[in-house]
Amino acid sequence: MSSLFSLIIGTVVGLTQFRIKRLFAYSTISHVGFILLALSITSIESIQAFVFYLMQYSISNLNAFIILVAIGFSFYFYVTDNKEHKELLDKNNSPVQLISQLRGYFYVNPVLALSLAITIFSFVGVPPLVGFFAKQMVLSAALDSGYVFLSLVAILTSVVGAVYYLNIIKEIFFYKPEYKINSLLKDRKLLGYIYNNNGVLIKNLEFKYNNIVMSSPISITISSITLIILLFIFMNKE
Repeated sequence: MSSLFSLIIGTVVGLTQFRIKRLFAYSTISHVGFILLALSITSIESIQAFVFYLMQYSISNLNAFIILVAIGFSFYFYVTDNKEHKELLDKNNSPVQLISQLRGYFYVNPVLALSLAITIFSFVGVPPLVGFFAKQMVLSAALDSGYVFLSLVAILTSVVGAVYYLNIIKEIFFYKPEYKINSLLKDRKLLGYIYNNNGVLIKNLEFKYNNIVMSSPISITISSITLIILLFIFMNKE
């Protein structure tokens, strides 16, 4: 019963969300329905499906939120006339709050946009991404144990849930960006210095806003998890 209600509530309520983090929260409830479905079956296959689904969803969700943090940092270079964001009472709590803020982001940073798209498609369960195999394992274990009704509900909620995920994709890729370079940064030159181990100045650096990139730990984490999601099908399986 917990699995059934999680699948339905997480999917239906998620359709009404316009805040991206709240949308991910309700999608998590829907994914918990799959996890509970695997947990309610007593078989070796279901235990394997439970562990695998938990692991892949954890790393996919981690990747999604790290990407949102990176996108939020990139927004500091731009200004926009997004009326919905300006009318939020808590607009200063986080740089990225609304799905509409991602409109046209592919034209701002294509690599981050593609990484987020791959992660979202994995949430949907699009083959050959890792999320597809996780859902396949859970549904296979459920059908083998006679949970036909719950399996049908899980499939239907996955299809309906794809609507709000694909809405994010539509905003990112199918609209022109509303962002303009912040005039305060456009012509500003930043200075940097490189010192050797003895504290002697080696080189002066001068760069603009478009030379500023993500830190190595964030970029390596996003790249590694995205490649795992994308290339899981090629991993050696015993």
